[in-house]
Amino acid sequence: MDIAGKIVLLTGASEGIGLATARLFAKLGARVALVARSEEKLQQLANALPDALAVPADMRDETAVQAMVRHVSRSYGRIDVLVNNVGQGLHVPVEHADIEQYRALFQLNVVGVLSAMQAVIPLMRKQGGGVIVNISSGTTKTVIPHVGPYASTKAALNTLTLTARLELAPENIRVGLVYPGITATDFMKHAASVQMNTDRQQMMPIESPEQVTEKIGEAIRTEAAEVFAESLTSRR
Repeated sequence: MDIAGKIVLLTGASEGIGLATARLFAKLGARVALVARSEEKLQQLANALPDALAVPADMRDETAVQAMVRHVSRSYGRIDVLVNNVGQGLHVPVEHADIEQYRALFQLNVVGVLSAMQAVIPLMRKQGGGVIVNISSGTTKTVIPHVGPYASTKAALNTLTLTARLELAPENIRVGLVYPGITATDFMKHAASVQMNTDRQQMMPIESPEQVTEKIGEAIRTEAAEVFAESLTSRR
């Protein structure tokens, strides 16, 4: 799918990968609906982009997600692309993972994404098709100590995404995954908890948000099932 002229609903849009994606897609001619919890950041970004829409919403709240999708659909008349970029980390040993933190993490990284998908699928079906891109993690393709709680939520997302791809293919709704590697954002600062040795991370290539954004654009253009960051491709 060509991004130019399309309506893109982008979650986690206020910073990092989401912010870079919003800027690039607007530059390519898309109209972007920006979703995150930070109303002030979203509105500032929307003001800086042509015909963008700020829609503050907590992706852990199913009712809020449904209302957000309805608002975007009514404002633009359609939703061509959904990019589920929102997510949070929990980097601790499995033994020490706080159950309430893990439950909240799963609600955001998996259930919130599923809620958004379920809200847009009927709209895409009615309009004759669309593209859904879910942002996973390279941690699902290896086993790294202290990353299990986070990686397990993204592994669940992988299964949901690839299953939905098969189910929705006959209706011209393409569903795919992008796997970022380590990215130069504040992701770790926003993690629910971090208890890990960062030496291994420091030895791995670090990509910019803009590099990951290019892969998200590739996923939309090619409608591929899976697109990997360059740092992961070189190690596969």
